Amino acid sequence: MENAEQITILIADDDDGHAHLIQRRFKEVGVFNPVIRFRDGDEAWNFVSGRSEPRLEPERHYLLLLDISMPVMDGIEVLTRMKADPCLKSIPIIMLTTTDDPKEIGRCYELGCNNYLVKPVEFEKFSELIKRLGLFLMIVKVGSPAK
Repeated sequence: MENAEQITILIADDDDGHAHLIQRRFKEVGVFNPVIRFRDGDEAWNFVSGRSEPRLEPERHYLLLLDISMPVMDGIEVLTRMKADPCLKSIPIIMLTTTDDPKEIGRCYELGCNNYLVKPVEFEKFSELIKRLGLFLMIVKVGSPAK
């Protein structure tokens, strides 16, 4: 993989407003990567584990932005399952959540998340956080899942 355009961004967030803002801010800073949105952890898990269509394509590169508090299956369970799966553990996972409890943050890092970002409550601060994340994605190199 030579550039960020080949990364598919997976967003698992049950808040429609947050998901829309993330996608809009990425475009505003020039990140035009394909995006797949999931409304709960179960949808995300079914996609990456191949239990639903569409499904993860082994030749593509992915980055998961994962909220913790979601219905059906929470982000901690998705993180735990993905990092325990030899075919999925190489997919970078950035926790993007409102939970700022230090114990929860530590737990996510112990489980293998690559980064943990707290969503600010104020719109402008959240928007700025997403802008910085988008700029980061323009320069990051992401591997593909194991085959």
